[in-house]
Amino acid sequence: MTRPSLPFAALLAALAPSLGAAQGTTTAATPARPEVHIVATGGTIASTNYYGGESGKIGVEALLKAVPALDTVARVSAQQFSNVGSGAFTPAMWLALSRGIADTLRARPALAGVVVTHGTDTMEETAYFLDLTVADARPVVVTGAMRPADGVGIDGPANLMHAARVARDPAARGRGAMILMNDEILAARDATKANTVRPDAFVAPVRGALGVADPERVVWHRLPVRAPTFDLANVRELPRVDVVYSYVGADGAAVDALVAAGARGLVVAGVGRGGLASAQRDAISRAIAQGVVVVMGSRTGAGSVPVGQGVRRRGGAADAPEEPSTVGAGDLNVQKARVLLMLALTRTNDPRQVARIFAEHQ
Repeated sequence: MTRPSLPFAALLAALAPSLGAAQGTTTAATPARPEVHIVATGGTIASTNYYGGESGKIGVEALLKAVPALDTVARVSAQQFSNVGSGAFTPAMWLALSRGIADTLRARPALAGVVVTHGTDTMEETAYFLDLTVADARPVVVTGAMRPADGVGIDGPANLMHAARVARDPAARGRGAMILMNDEILAARDATKANTVRPDAFVAPVRGALGVADPERVVWHRLPVRAPTFDLANVRELPRVDVVYSYVGADGAAVDALVAAGARGLVVAGVGRGGLASAQRDAISRAIAQGVVVVMGSRTGAGSVPVGQGVRRRGGAADAPEEPSTVGAGDLNVQKARVLLMLALTRTNDPRQVARIFAEHQ
């Protein structure tokens, strides 16, 4: 005879005291618990019936109720920023989210850190934008779920719990924005989604994880590479930057169309180490001649494309005049290079200056 299973929230509530002891955290009665603020934006962690048609949405209050052991980790406050799939995020939402987090950190000096719940499809882009724009030393930890809230073997509650543990850790200060998924802590700059459905979908293919959230403690392996953040004070909207994919037989139609649509920058997912299909080269040259800044990346998923100087000598002679050229993405993947180029273009349209910005973010 089988026994009916307890609802997940009730099971966690029953286990909360032992969970807190296992993680070495303070008890709920201890006033010294750090303060952690949670900003909910939506995604699979806040969805039901994800694999079965029309999905439902769960608010931040329900997310917190599913993880009652959070109270043993920190004094938690929360807000509902949005409740959308991450594919619905926009650059305007990035600006509002970054400014809201910065305002919260400024207004609450006792806050240990911030957790952002987010859909996984564009999580890496949002996390990197926050890394580039939130100047406060306190951590911003982005997390989510690969399985819906009413699924089997759901990962959202554990990810939220461990994200709060990372956010409250004093050693997390100065590490910028991070992604916490499947117990691993990844630098926002380095993380990418590498699988469509697995709980271990996120990896840092070039530089590896920053650390892990073990049951007993948070373990740090290395420091991330950090660069100066961008000031958004005078930024009203982000410039249009598009991604162009290179492949056998690709021509210049997509490049020409994107430039005509108003792109101020293009990031090319090139073949190999930033190569182009031969028919695309003329279109890229036309784009550069019209003042579009072009960054060359790779479609391979790992490895580097040299940043370069953003200019070249006309005709190749050492004493020839300079003319604009492409900028290499370094080891940033194309979606991260797009985020950085959007922010770089809020400062300058000079390819040489853009190349310097890319170089300092390697």
